[in-house]
Amino acid sequence: MNNSVSDRSFYIESEDEEDEEREFNKSIEDGGNDSDSSESYTENQQQNIPSSYNTQWPQSYRQSIDLYSSVPSPGIGFLGTPSLSRLGSSFLSSSLTRRHTPETLPFLTKPSVPIVADEQQQQQQQRRSSHSLLPPIHSRRSSIRKDDKPSRVSHEHHPISRHSSFTQAVINGINVLCGVGILSTPYAIKEGGWLGLSILLIFAVLSFYTGLLLRRCLDSQPGLETYPDIGQAAFGTGGRIAISIILYVELYACCIEYIILESDNLSSLFPNAHLSLGGYMLDSRILFAILTTLAVLPTVWLRDLSVLSYISAGGVIASIVVVLCLFWVGLVDGVGFENKGTPLNLSTLPVAMGLYGYCYSGHAVFPNIYTSLAKPNQYPAILLTCFVICTILYGGVAVMGYTMFGESTASQFTLNMPHDLVASKIALWTTICFALIRTTYALTISPVAMSLEELVPSNKSHIYAILIRTALVVSTLVVGLCIPFFGLVMSFIGSLFTMLVTLILPCACYLSILRGRVTRLQATLCIIIIIVGVVSSSFGTYSAVSKIVQSLIH
Repeated sequence: MNNSVSDRSFYIESEDEEDEEREFNKSIEDGGNDSDSSESYTENQQQNIPSSYNTQWPQSYRQSIDLYSSVPSPGIGFLGTPSLSRLGSSFLSSSLTRRHTPETLPFLTKPSVPIVADEQQQQQQQRRSSHSLLPPIHSRRSSIRKDDKPSRVSHEHHPISRHSSFTQAVINGINVLCGVGILSTPYAIKEGGWLGLSILLIFAVLSFYTGLLLRRCLDSQPGLETYPDIGQAAFGTGGRIAISIILYVELYACCIEYIILESDNLSSLFPNAHLSLGGYMLDSRILFAILTTLAVLPTVWLRDLSVLSYISAGGVIASIVVVLCLFWVGLVDGVGFENKGTPLNLSTLPVAMGLYGYCYSGHAVFPNIYTSLAKPNQYPAILLTCFVICTILYGGVAVMGYTMFGESTASQFTLNMPHDLVASKIALWTTICFALIRTTYALTISPVAMSLEELVPSNKSHIYAILIRTALVVSTLVVGLCIPFFGLVMSFIGSLFTMLVTLILPCACYLSILRGRVTRLQATLCIIIIIVGVVSSSFGTYSAVSKIVQSLIH
């Protein structure tokens, strides 16, 4: 669940989409009648020159992360309202078609000459009305209307929706943060002890602060919109490429976790399942890993993943259902909360660090959430709300799960729940469907695939796209079968990648971009957070890797 950066599809659209369309069309009609249209057009043409940050690899980052990370909906309260009936006609026919142009996914469409002509005509109409749609650009907030109404911003390849309300952004943030990491928080207490639970709170506070630093980096100069943009502003093109690679490898590793997750939970439901193939006996774990791969492969080939993002909106609900099932099993079904555990386990505490760190791996998406807000000044409150809610969920599940199962706690608490109970079955199947029906895998691997497809010649993009996506899926299966240790892999991801993305890099970028304008207190806090991140990453990564090697040997 991404939390990673593990779980996380389009931003929630506002309910007045049709009003915006009417205003947009009206501005087109009135554009030619304004006496100052030529002057305004020239001015806005200069303003809309594509930023150099959007012309470097990866250019697909913004679109792919928007698709991966947010909850799509015309509005929060669309159930039982007229918005539901407009869902297919208004939202799909306008927002999605505007977001996903042939430039965004070049391998998926082969536009004909009439389509190109239509696009050129639309671009001319947009240029005619640009003075009425775009305010002067002076800062990061300059792309937002002064009256906080939604606006369109012209970019080279992707107009950015700036409609998200407070509630919509909070749901997007929770959908990003509250992911599969919640399944391993009881196991983290087992590895680190009760005192180790304080690390969860410490990481929550530090991650919240570094999330605010990302906003300050975005506001520091025009044109910054994504995490790789921040890296480029701080450390040049090399910084952009390095940060992008780190983010993509983290997403790839999360896909490996999904394969292991499905294999573990399905084999626990059907432990006797097996298949003899060419003289080789496939046990339940290997069999279900292969079946999971075959199930997700067609979703990775889909031409428009925005359709899947609607199903993905159930991520928050899935997390709540699993938590409620755990509580029901402990309180109503009589498992009880009687295990006391140990105060502190120093030998395995670094593993717990990685598990707790994984819980807050949403920083790759925070810039996208911020730049989509209708009221950017609400960002700190949105971030605080997301972190408070997710930390309460993580802490509550950790305490409940560990007091229920004690030292026998597995890397996923769903594996400890008695299979004969109805609540246990609901929790298991909800977890299984989370990655399959919710199509988390396809949305997670898509940014990685799109970044590689940018390197392919355009005349062969369609063929290479299929090969790239298939190779990525098969490779995650191979790695998942070779290292089938869910908890240890999660600890490795949390220790190495999440510490970099969440703690170390935001502070480093902040100090680099705003050097000379940073107070002594801010510099000290950043240095302390960097030190905490480096130490936690070093010990956590070493401990996770050593335990993985030991498990493979034995």
